[in-house]
Amino acid sequence: MNNPIVIAYYLPQFHPTKENDKWWGKGFTEWTNVAKAKPLFNGHYQPKIPADLGFYDLRYPEIREQQANLAKEAGISAFCYWHYWLGNGNRLLDIPLNEVIKTRKPNFPFCLGWANHDWQRKDWNNDSSIIIKETLIKQTYGGVKDYTNHFYDMLPVFKDDRYFKINEKLVFTIFRPDLLPDTKLFFDTWNNLALKNKISQFHFIACIVNKDEINKYLSAGYNQVNLNLLNYPFNIKYTKLNIIKRIIQNKVFGKLNVVKYSDAIKIFNDNINKEENVIPTIIPNWDHSPRSGRSGSIFHNSTPELFANHVNDILHSVKEKKIKLIFLKSWNEWGEGNYMEPDLKFGTKYIETLSNCIKSFMKS
Repeated sequence: MNNPIVIAYYLPQFHPTKENDKWWGKGFTEWTNVAKAKPLFNGHYQPKIPADLGFYDLRYPEIREQQANLAKEAGISAFCYWHYWLGNGNRLLDIPLNEVIKTRKPNFPFCLGWANHDWQRKDWNNDSSIIIKETLIKQTYGGVKDYTNHFYDMLPVFKDDRYFKINEKLVFTIFRPDLLPDTKLFFDTWNNLALKNKISQFHFIACIVNKDEINKYLSAGYNQVNLNLLNYPFNIKYTKLNIIKRIIQNKVFGKLNVVKYSDAIKIFNDNINKEENVIPTIIPNWDHSPRSGRSGSIFHNSTPELFANHVNDILHSVKEKKIKLIFLKSWNEWGEGNYMEPDLKFGTKYIETLSNCIKSFMKS
């Protein structure tokens, strides 16, 4: 694999569900937060309004086709669909993936990322502070029985010939590896079931946000780690003391957590990305304020030109690797200002930029 492989995380939230109707009101999707976002300071780019695809509904196959076509234009190799298995057969936001498997469209590679976290009110409600949490559905881990049920529920997905592989193994990322209580049991169960069902075994990837934990997860049996340095520019450490400090700064002194994108990408350009078992992350932008209001963290003044610098740094970091794998966070996280899809301000510039950077890298 001499060419760079860019896998884009993909949020399947943009369609109504009975759970979201119950929790947030009839017809709620991520677009609800996106559309009502407001600028919080002079020059703050909000609201971010989609252009070519509009406020889409992922139940429509033509939207999924258009997304795949845009991803191809960008040079993206595959989507990594976020997958919500909360235990005991409870799945959320599964309509888009089910349709992709059922219809065999779009003809675009994909893999799965297990978003193994509690479903909490703080993730979606602008009116809640970051210190208030209400668990709506608890993520559970039921040992061999539940892991087996999980595997067989997803077996049609794993058998699909579009499923993306590394070294002939099925790529599967885990969003919160720290929450999985019995990593070896889970890995052994799934790999044994893969052998039994005559499919490829798994290439397990831990999603991590702390550079100091790389060896911890490689030692636990993960094939690689996907390192996301998003929190480093914001100096976010999720300790109780630090959260209280941020609440006081925000609520009492009105201080926002804003970092220039030009400064953030310097921090993202870390030599640790060059390590063979570390998969670096491309981050086009970040602005959590549509979900969290003034409690959100914001990159300010991301531009296609600065994005090009960032992409070139990340591409350079994998130049000497056997597998030049990169994750892009994200394809369509609109509520976090973290997307590649066209908007009214920049159109397809980020897509064109990524494509041009990849083409230049392949010629070098």
